[in-house]
Amino acid sequence: MSEQPLNPTTAPAPVSGTADEATTADPPATGSVTDAPADDTPVTDTHAPDPVAEAPAGYTPVTDTHATAADLPADEAAALRAASFERARRLRQEPRFPGGPAADPAGSHHERRIRSFQPRRSRVTTGQQEALERLWSTWGLDIDGKRVLDLDQLFGGLPVVLEIGFGMGEATAQMAADDPGTGILAVDVHTPGQGNLLGLADKAGSTNVRVANGDAVILLREMLAPESLDGLRVYFPDPWPKARHHKRRLIQPEFLDLVAPVLKPGAIVHCATDWEPYAEQMLEVLTAHPRFENTAADGGYAPRPAFRPLTRFEGQGLDKGHVVHDLLFARV
Repeated sequence: MSEQPLNPTTAPAPVSGTADEATTADPPATGSVTDAPADDTPVTDTHAPDPVAEAPAGYTPVTDTHATAADLPADEAAALRAASFERARRLRQEPRFPGGPAADPAGSHHERRIRSFQPRRSRVTTGQQEALERLWSTWGLDIDGKRVLDLDQLFGGLPVVLEIGFGMGEATAQMAADDPGTGILAVDVHTPGQGNLLGLADKAGSTNVRVANGDAVILLREMLAPESLDGLRVYFPDPWPKARHHKRRLIQPEFLDLVAPVLKPGAIVHCATDWEPYAEQMLEVLTAHPRFENTAADGGYAPRPAFRPLTRFEGQGLDKGHVVHDLLFARV
């Protein structure tokens, strides 16, 4: 699958693995949840670190339930903190579903940088879990930064479009079913959405979808060959509406610098958002970049292409008076 601008003073910024169609309703705080069902609410992480259970041999737990690390001798407090941090580290690395998407696929490749997505754990339904366990080994892949993908082999020679942030995968599954002659490499970090997309594609009999788990910046920078993609889709990414968070928005000059080399000449970058200020930023950034040219004759927004489905979250936004803008730019 979350997450958008890169931090110009550090390594390239993160990409979402996640566009957020849910922003057509009220924008969420996280950056990789799209088309989430109404009952898909976050739950308390039952794997929260248990410092006492992980404490080193010889450690005697404190019986005072109000005691904290500050109440312990310095060496015992340090041992308690170390045990807690170690267990939290192991939990971040262990997969939720053996044989399914990895919890931290890139490992040491995850630099300290501003991220456009915020992965979160949320409830996985029985159907989503079944799809992950049954289909991940065939149609899923982890973004580990350790190899360059052979897209011809992966998609049987089909032209391939990269979609960053697919949420619950409903729109992606529909586009795959409507256009079986195009391969869709769909990236997100949201586990329920990954399972949902796999299940939907399997139910429709679509074999032209591959689900990628992890940071799309690492995918673009390290795992895609030059001029290997026929297009890029970024639908309803997290708008990060607060001014102090604008640096996290995906569509930034540094992100386009990563995208341009892996796109074939003439490949289309298709963005859509219902957040007016973000649409204006997208138009400004794409127009200013020398490797992209607006396909709209007037240099503005484009009509919604027929191949982009109208999702239920987009419909809810339209009912509230939101205006959805599509942008289609060709790589030159």
